[in-house]
Amino acid sequence: MRFEDLLGQTSGWLKGTGPNSDIVISSRVRLARNLVKIPFPHWAKRPDLEQVVVMAENAFRNTEQLKSGLFLRLDDLDNVDKQFLVERHLMSTEHANRSNQKALLLTSDENIAIMVNEEDHLRMQVMEPGFDLDVTWGVMNKIDDRLAELLPYAVRRDWGYLTACPTNTGTGMRGSVMLHLPGLVMTRQINRVLEAISKLSFTTRGLYGEGTQASGNFFQISNQVSLGQREEEIIGNIKGVIKQIIEQEEKARETLLAEHRELLEDRVWRSYGTLKNAHIISSNETVELLSMLRLGSDIGIVKDVERGLINELFILTQPAHLQKFENKKLTANERDIKRAQIIRERITK
Repeated sequence: MRFEDLLGQTSGWLKGTGPNSDIVISSRVRLARNLVKIPFPHWAKRPDLEQVVVMAENAFRNTEQLKSGLFLRLDDLDNVDKQFLVERHLMSTEHANRSNQKALLLTSDENIAIMVNEEDHLRMQVMEPGFDLDVTWGVMNKIDDRLAELLPYAVRRDWGYLTACPTNTGTGMRGSVMLHLPGLVMTRQINRVLEAISKLSFTTRGLYGEGTQASGNFFQISNQVSLGQREEEIIGNIKGVIKQIIEQEEKARETLLAEHRELLEDRVWRSYGTLKNAHIISSNETVELLSMLRLGSDIGIVKDVERGLINELFILTQPAHLQKFENKKLTANERDIKRAQIIRERITK
């Protein structure tokens, strides 16, 4: 596997398959782990960080699920390459911005990614398409068990796994689900739903995680605290909340179809027409129009555009992807032109 291969493939978690995939884009489980006797990355010296990178790579090469993955040192990548990986949800913006003695391991299907020396020594994530947290956790658990045999994890009997941020201490787990909720947004119920889940110690973020606002009617919902809870308990709590949100989104869509069908169809077809014919289009407009097209596809208004293609276009039309396609830096106007071209070509096919 080579870095260049990523541009020509669709991430496994974007395929539009899996349970409740009309509403749930993906399920993710992330674990934070640190190594004993080495300071957390923000306080560690360069030799300490380099030691972690070397130890991690050796462990990955001796783990069945990871040994054939692509191991990248961030010092070897330029800014566009790093932003490209952020856009594909394979690493965080923080990891990209401070890249000394940092690395990233990812598998060929992009469902597994491990950041080395981000906020913690290891930030491991497994993503699956649709609402499938049990499968996601099963894969992550096996990887974690194997790495625990190869690496000296920092863990205490009374506190659990030690992490740089106290809210991650305990299991070190964050489970999250990416949802597409245009029905709740259009019926103006979304704020009530988000306020309710915040009272249950869940947090909501945008399409690109921490520090981003919701756009295109996409919301990432995850647990806030891992201390004092078992992994299975965390997964069960998230599943319970997400099931309720799915039910409310389904009802909102039914309401829109029953009471405002003509208006809904008009918005969907206007979005489809703009995407098929525009020659210049901004990133923000693209996200909003693709959101409406996805809704139209999911509820049967549009029948000739697959969900997986629409999911993929959310990523392929991001700035770094456009520059990778052209193999050069592009101005904002050049990106808007290239974005429109890619959308026209993909949707027409």
